[in-house]
Amino acid sequence: MSAGPGRRGPGPTVSYENPPAAVALVATTAEVLAHPELDEDLLAPWERQRLAGIRVPGRRDDVVAARLLLRLCASLATGLPPRDVAPAQRCPGCGRDGHGRPYLPDHPGLGVSYSHADGLAAAAVGPGPVGIDVEPLTRRPGPVSVLRRLLPHDEVDAARAGPDPGPALLRLWVRREALFKAGADDVRLTEWTDRGRAAVVALAGADGAHRALSPARSTAPAPPSGR
Repeated sequence: MSAGPGRRGPGPTVSYENPPAAVALVATTAEVLAHPELDEDLLAPWERQRLAGIRVPGRRDDVVAARLLLRLCASLATGLPPRDVAPAQRCPGCGRDGHGRPYLPDHPGLGVSYSHADGLAAAAVGPGPVGIDVEPLTRRPGPVSVLRRLLPHDEVDAARAGPDPGPALLRLWVRREALFKAGADDVRLTEWTDRGRAAVVALAGADGAHRALSPARSTAPAPPSGR
């Protein structure tokens, strides 16, 4: 269930002193919706309008969580409270607002990205092009015929030739998705496994910052596992 007005979850609030220049956060949907500083009321009217078209409650919660987590990342990167962060979206193809790549109108130098999948959410903010993707650790992309249309053939073949092709193909998928969202292939790419949340994450850009951090905590993040 999505967080309602005034809902408060466990854990201290986030400190905004000396905010980092780049932040990437991974969390479960439940963690985000229980965060004391994040609430669905933070979403803009155009975001709520888009949510109205999502009929599956779990998927709706994932979308809400990803959009709220993006606000938390932006607040940590800029020093502003989440309520004062207003992400927007614009389609580079048609030029219309409300869909397409997200951005921060008041901070044109910062790239932003978010992702959600089956009870997981991830978001990132940092200087220059930024892209992030998250998938459940148990997911297996496919079929191979589709992967070969979307990904470089040599990389797909190399992953399939390994001793454990399923996880290798999943890591390849999230890496390519992160680069696609960043809109650049010449940025630093970091991929890791958050075993506590059973998630595989890839981050493109954001100066290589990566944090497997519960958004309900303000302590320094531990290095991601599985690197």
